[in-house]
Amino acid sequence: MSGVCVVCEGSVSVPEGCCVGEILVCPDCGVELEVLSLEPLELGEAPEVQEDWGE
Repeated sequence: MSGVCVVCEGSVSVPEGCCVGEILVCPDCGVELEVLSLEPLELGEAPEVQEDWGE
């Protein structure tokens, strides 16, 4: 199964057994993508991880 990168529209292969919330990397542009749904397959830009600075 493969999806389309939302940034560069390149092809992103989705491994078998992938689940919602999994992070994939686009081989063309290197952006991190999150699997938003499997039926139908929907990919979106993964949120940036932010530091909480001990709060």
